[in-house]
Amino acid sequence: MQKRDELYRGKAKTVFLTDEADKLVLYFRNDTSAFDGEKIERLERKGEVNNKFNHFIMQKLEAAGIKTQVESLLSDTECVVKKLDMIPVECVVRNIAAGSMVRRLGVEEGLVLEPPTFEFFLKNDALHDPMVNDYHITAFGWATQEQIDEMKRLTFAVNDVLKPLFEKGGMLLVDYKLEFGLCNGELILGDEFTPDGCRLWDKETRKKLDKDRFRQGLGSVVESYIEVAKRIGLDL
Repeated sequence: MQKRDELYRGKAKTVFLTDEADKLVLYFRNDTSAFDGEKIERLERKGEVNNKFNHFIMQKLEAAGIKTQVESLLSDTECVVKKLDMIPVECVVRNIAAGSMVRRLGVEEGLVLEPPTFEFFLKNDALHDPMVNDYHITAFGWATQEQIDEMKRLTFAVNDVLKPLFEKGGMLLVDYKLEFGLCNGELILGDEFTPDGCRLWDKETRKKLDKDRFRQGLGSVVESYIEVAKRIGLDL
Protein backbone atom coordinates (compact mmCIF):
# COMPACT_ATOMS: atom_id res chain seq x y z
CA MET A 1 0.00 0.00 0.00
CA GLN A 2 1.32 3.45 -0.96
CA LYS A 3 0.42 6.74 0.71
CA ARG A 4 -0.68 9.38 -1.79
CA ASP A 5 -2.18 12.88 -1.74
CA GLU A 6 -3.42 14.70 1.33
CA LEU A 7 -7.21 14.41 1.60
CA TYR A 8 -7.96 16.45 4.70
CA ARG A 9 -6.01 18.39 7.32
CA GLY A 10 -7.61 18.75 10.74
CA LYS A 11 -6.42 20.55 13.85
CA ALA A 12 -4.18 17.68 15.00
CA LYS A 13 -4.38 14.98 12.31
CA THR A 14 -3.89 14.77 8.54
CA VAL A 15 -5.66 12.21 6.36
CA PHE A 16 -3.98 10.85 3.22
CA LEU A 17 -5.34 8.87 0.29
CA THR A 18 -3.64 5.61 -0.65
CA ASP A 19 -3.43 3.48 -3.77
CA GLU A 20 -6.27 1.39 -2.28
CA ALA A 21 -9.61 3.16 -2.68
CA ASP A 22 -11.02 1.84 0.61
CA LYS A 23 -7.96 2.64 2.76
CA LEU A 24 -6.61 5.90 4.19
CA VAL A 25 -3.57 6.87 6.24
CA LEU A 26 -4.19 8.82 9.42
CA TYR A 27 -1.19 10.94 10.46
CA PHE A 28 -1.11 12.19 14.05
CA ARG A 29 0.80 15.48 14.19
CA ASN A 30 2.40 17.10 17.23
CA ASP A 31 -0.07 19.98 16.92
CA THR A 32 -2.35 20.57 19.91
CA SER A 33 -5.35 22.86 19.81
CA ALA A 34 -8.13 24.02 22.10
CA PHE A 35 -11.10 26.37 22.04
CA ASP A 36 -11.97 25.62 18.40
CA GLY A 37 -8.40 26.23 17.25
CA GLU A 38 -7.88 29.52 19.08
CA LYS A 39 -5.02 28.05 21.16
CA ILE A 40 -2.47 26.02 19.20
CA GLU A 41 0.96 24.63 20.17
CA ARG A 42 3.28 21.88 19.04
CA LEU A 43 4.19 19.36 21.73
CA GLU A 44 7.11 16.99 21.22
CA ARG A 45 6.12 13.31 20.79
CA LYS A 46 2.39 14.00 21.04
CA GLY A 47 1.67 12.59 17.58
CA GLU A 48 3.49 9.36 18.33
CA VAL A 49 1.86 8.95 21.74
CA ASN A 50 -1.67 9.55 20.42
CA ASN A 51 -1.19 7.27 17.41
CA LYS A 52 -0.05 4.34 19.54
CA PHE A 53 -2.59 5.08 22.27
CA ASN A 54 -5.42 5.15 19.73
CA HIS A 55 -4.32 1.86 18.17
CA PHE A 56 -4.13 0.22 21.61
CA ILE A 57 -7.63 1.38 22.59
CA MET A 58 -9.17 0.43 19.26
CA GLN A 59 -7.69 -3.07 19.60
CA LYS A 60 -9.38 -3.38 23.01
CA LEU A 61 -12.70 -2.30 21.50
CA GLU A 62 -12.33 -4.68 18.54
CA ALA A 63 -11.66 -7.53 20.97
CA ALA A 64 -14.94 -6.64 22.68
CA GLY A 65 -16.85 -6.86 19.40
CA ILE A 66 -17.00 -3.14 18.58
CA LYS A 67 -15.91 -2.55 14.98
CA THR A 68 -13.49 0.33 14.42
CA GLN A 69 -11.91 2.16 11.54
CA VAL A 70 -8.33 1.35 12.56
CA GLU A 71 -6.58 -1.51 10.74
CA SER A 72 -2.86 -1.33 11.59
CA LEU A 73 0.04 0.88 12.64
CA LEU A 74 2.05 2.15 9.70
CA SER A 75 4.73 4.12 11.57
CA ASP A 76 5.22 5.83 14.93
CA THR A 77 2.84 8.60 13.90
CA GLU A 78 0.66 6.95 11.24
CA CYS A 79 -1.98 4.22 11.04
CA VAL A 80 -3.95 2.62 8.23
CA VAL A 81 -7.72 3.05 8.51
CA LYS A 82 -10.84 2.13 6.57
CA LYS A 83 -12.32 4.91 4.49
CA LEU A 84 -15.61 5.96 6.07
CA ASP A 85 -18.39 8.35 5.14
CA MET A 86 -18.37 10.24 8.43
CA ILE A 87 -21.56 11.31 10.18
CA PRO A 88 -21.10 14.99 11.20
CA VAL A 89 -22.01 14.62 14.87
CA GLU A 90 -20.07 13.83 18.02
CA CYS A 91 -21.45 11.35 20.55
CA VAL A 92 -20.57 12.29 24.13
CA VAL A 93 -21.01 10.15 27.23
CA ARG A 94 -20.45 11.74 30.63
CA ASN A 95 -19.87 9.64 33.73
CA ILE A 96 -18.91 12.64 35.87
CA ALA A 97 -19.88 16.31 35.43
CA ALA A 98 -17.09 18.41 33.93
CA GLY A 99 -16.34 20.83 31.11
CA SER A 100 -19.23 22.31 29.15
CA MET A 101 -21.85 20.49 31.23
CA VAL A 102 -20.71 22.39 34.32
CA ARG A 103 -20.82 25.71 32.45
CA ARG A 104 -24.17 25.05 30.79
CA LEU A 105 -26.08 23.61 33.72
CA GLY A 106 -24.35 25.16 36.72
CA VAL A 107 -23.67 21.80 38.35
CA GLU A 108 -20.61 21.09 40.46
CA GLU A 109 -17.55 19.63 38.72
CA GLY A 110 -16.99 16.08 39.91
CA LEU A 111 -20.65 15.20 40.41
CA VAL A 112 -21.07 11.50 39.60
CA LEU A 113 -23.84 11.04 37.04
CA GLU A 114 -26.15 8.06 37.59
CA PRO A 115 -26.97 6.99 35.00
CA PRO A 116 -24.26 8.38 32.69
CA THR A 117 -25.60 11.02 30.30
CA PHE A 118 -25.51 11.04 26.50
CA GLU A 119 -25.32 14.14 24.29
CA PHE A 120 -25.01 14.85 20.56
CA PHE A 121 -23.00 17.79 19.21
CA LEU A 122 -22.74 19.01 15.63
CA LYS A 123 -19.15 18.98 14.34
CA ASN A 124 -18.77 22.61 13.31
CA ASP A 125 -15.97 24.76 14.72
CA ALA A 126 -17.43 27.96 13.27
CA LEU A 127 -20.59 27.37 15.32
CA HIS A 128 -18.61 26.09 18.34
CA ASP A 129 -20.00 22.55 18.04
CA PRO A 130 -23.58 23.24 19.20
CA MET A 131 -25.60 20.60 21.01
CA VAL A 132 -28.22 18.91 18.83
CA ASN A 133 -30.78 16.16 19.33
CA ASP A 134 -32.29 13.25 17.43
CA TYR A 135 -34.83 15.51 15.72
CA HIS A 136 -32.15 17.84 14.34
CA ILE A 137 -30.11 14.91 13.09
CA THR A 138 -32.98 13.28 11.23
CA ALA A 139 -34.51 16.56 9.98
CA PHE A 140 -31.23 17.69 8.41
CA GLY A 141 -30.44 14.24 7.05
CA TRP A 142 -27.22 13.72 8.95
CA ALA A 143 -28.26 10.21 10.03
CA THR A 144 -31.33 7.99 10.19
CA GLN A 145 -33.12 7.13 13.42
CA GLU A 146 -31.78 3.60 13.13
CA GLN A 147 -28.22 4.95 12.88
CA ILE A 148 -28.84 7.31 15.80
CA ASP A 149 -29.99 4.41 17.97
CA GLU A 150 -26.95 2.36 16.96
CA MET A 151 -24.55 5.24 17.71
CA LYS A 152 -26.02 5.52 21.19
CA ARG A 153 -25.78 1.76 21.75
CA LEU A 154 -22.17 1.58 20.60
CA THR A 155 -21.13 4.68 22.57
CA PHE A 156 -22.42 3.14 25.80
CA ALA A 157 -20.82 -0.20 24.83
CA VAL A 158 -17.49 1.63 24.64
CA ASN A 159 -18.13 2.91 28.17
CA ASP A 160 -18.64 -0.66 29.38
CA VAL A 161 -15.23 -1.63 27.96
CA LEU A 162 -13.12 1.41 28.79
CA LYS A 163 -14.45 2.56 32.16
CA PRO A 164 -13.16 -0.60 33.94
CA LEU A 165 -9.93 -0.52 31.91
CA PHE A 166 -9.06 2.94 33.19
CA GLU A 167 -10.36 2.18 36.68
CA LYS A 168 -7.95 -0.74 36.89
CA GLY A 169 -5.19 1.79 36.22
CA GLY A 170 -6.38 3.98 39.07
CA MET A 171 -8.24 6.46 36.87
CA LEU A 172 -11.75 7.77 36.36
CA LEU A 173 -13.13 7.99 32.83
CA VAL A 174 -14.96 11.28 33.28
CA ASP A 175 -16.31 11.73 29.75
CA TYR A 176 -15.39 11.15 26.11
CA LYS A 177 -16.50 11.88 22.57
CA LEU A 178 -16.80 9.45 19.67
CA GLU A 179 -17.40 9.81 15.96
CA PHE A 180 -18.92 7.26 13.62
CA GLY A 181 -18.98 6.69 9.89
CA LEU A 182 -20.41 4.31 7.32
CA CYS A 183 -18.49 1.63 5.46
CA ASN A 184 -20.61 -0.24 2.91
CA GLY A 185 -23.68 0.84 4.87
CA GLU A 186 -22.35 -0.44 8.21
CA LEU A 187 -21.88 1.94 11.14
CA ILE A 188 -18.27 1.83 12.39
CA LEU A 189 -16.38 3.73 15.09
CA GLY A 190 -14.04 6.23 13.43
CA ASP A 191 -11.64 9.07 14.21
CA GLU A 192 -9.73 8.44 17.47
CA PHE A 193 -9.86 7.68 21.17
CA THR A 194 -6.99 9.46 22.93
CA PRO A 195 -6.59 11.79 25.93
CA ASP A 196 -7.29 14.60 23.43
CA GLY A 197 -10.93 13.53 23.25
CA CYS A 198 -11.74 12.34 26.75
CA ARG A 199 -11.27 13.37 30.36
CA LEU A 200 -9.30 11.16 32.71
CA TRP A 201 -8.66 11.89 36.39
CA ASP A 202 -6.53 10.10 38.93
CA LYS A 203 -8.99 8.16 41.08
CA GLU A 204 -7.49 9.22 44.41
CA THR A 205 -6.23 12.77 43.82
CA ARG A 206 -8.54 13.86 40.94
CA LYS A 207 -5.42 15.07 39.12
CA LYS A 208 -6.28 15.77 35.48
CA LEU A 209 -4.40 13.55 33.03
CA ASP A 210 -5.98 14.62 29.73
CA LYS A 211 -6.18 17.57 27.32
CA ASP A 212 -7.51 19.81 30.11
CA ARG A 213 -3.86 20.11 31.11
CA PHE A 214 -3.37 22.01 27.84
CA ARG A 215 -6.66 23.91 27.97
CA GLN A 216 -6.02 25.08 31.53
CA GLY A 217 -2.26 25.68 31.21
CA LEU A 218 -1.35 22.99 33.74
CA GLY A 219 1.69 21.74 31.80
CA SER A 220 3.11 18.22 31.42
CA VAL A 221 0.57 17.37 28.74
CA VAL A 222 2.43 14.63 26.85
CA GLU A 223 3.96 13.33 30.07
CA SER A 224 0.45 12.85 31.47
CA TYR A 225 -0.66 11.05 28.29
CA ILE A 226 2.30 8.70 28.67
CA GLU A 227 1.41 8.10 32.33
CA VAL A 228 -2.15 7.16 31.29
CA ALA A 229 -0.80 4.78 28.68
CA LYS A 230 1.50 3.02 31.13
CA ARG A 231 -1.29 2.64 33.68
CA ILE A 232 -3.41 0.71 31.17
CA GLY A 233 -0.55 -1.49 29.98
CA LEU A 234 0.84 0.39 26.97
CA ASP A 235 4.59 0.99 27.24
CA LEU A 236 5.62 4.13 25.38
